[in-house]
Amino acid sequence: MGTSTLSAVNAPLVSVVIVTRNGGGTLPATLDMIARQRVDFDFEVVAVDSGSTDGSLALLERSAQQLVAIPPGSFNHGLTRNLGIQHARGDLIVLLVQDALPSSENWLAGLTAPLRANTDVAGAFCRQQPRPDATALTRLYMDTWIAFSGTSRSVRLTSREEFDRLSPHDRLERCAFDNVCSCIRRSVWQQIPFSDTPIAEDLEWARAALLAGHRLDFVAEAVVVHSHERPAWYEFARTYLLHRRLFELFGLRTIPTAADLVRSIAGSLRLHIAHTRRDPREGGASRGIGRAVALAVAWPAGQYLGGLSAAKRWRPLRVKAV
Repeated sequence: MGTSTLSAVNAPLVSVVIVTRNGGGTLPATLDMIARQRVDFDFEVVAVDSGSTDGSLALLERSAQQLVAIPPGSFNHGLTRNLGIQHARGDLIVLLVQDALPSSENWLAGLTAPLRANTDVAGAFCRQQPRPDATALTRLYMDTWIAFSGTSRSVRLTSREEFDRLSPHDRLERCAFDNVCSCIRRSVWQQIPFSDTPIAEDLEWARAALLAGHRLDFVAEAVVVHSHERPAWYEFARTYLLHRRLFELFGLRTIPTAADLVRSIAGSLRLHIAHTRRDPREGGASRGIGRAVALAVAWPAGQYLGGLSAAKRWRPLRVKAV
């Protein structure tokens, strides 16, 4: 097999759709690894850029077969991905974020393999590994999400009644899906497009696909390197929005009472400080401890307030840039 080149006549089998904004720090390496993929099918790159000002547009003009520009601030997790898919030509759509770096030249072949082998597979998502400079705290929490597991799986539902019998936590576990790096079948997307939503468009889509009778796979052999060290205010806002959606989609409240919130913050403080002090990347520095303490409050508070506001049907807080 060799590196794929796109035929000028025939539509590619796969379209890699990337959402971008000022991705100059990570985008060059990601695009380079995409170009180096060893596959036996044609693929294209489609980028949707939300007003980059750092030179990303010039890079995308050279590297992508299609580039769609949208106004700054108009990004929407569901609708922007729909827009990218509308401009793509492949039967299989790989969805990727600009800072997810494929770890090998076989990533694309591995991720798309379940959909190429089985027509009943509607989507697949791949394994994520933390960046080399990720802190111990980041690694600790990444290990709790299935996208960081080393074990592949296939999931389907037999009926809506089966879904309804599951606990809220098990509903989420069954519907796990992650558009940091995923592949979906165009024909299924045409029936189930992504929703207009501020977050968790992937979980909502997975829920709908499973309820429609499709199968979803997790491919541990296909890997991207992806992690973040975000400030506490951002993590609070993101967690708040996410946990509103988790209640709306699955009826899940991870921290249902104020007493649970107090206990969660206390436990998080002990855990975070201990991990940060042992982390050679932090070296026990005051800045590292300060961030650990802030996150010990931000994450539980976001979970509690997000779930509470959804359960009470309060108007959501207006959150930008998440």
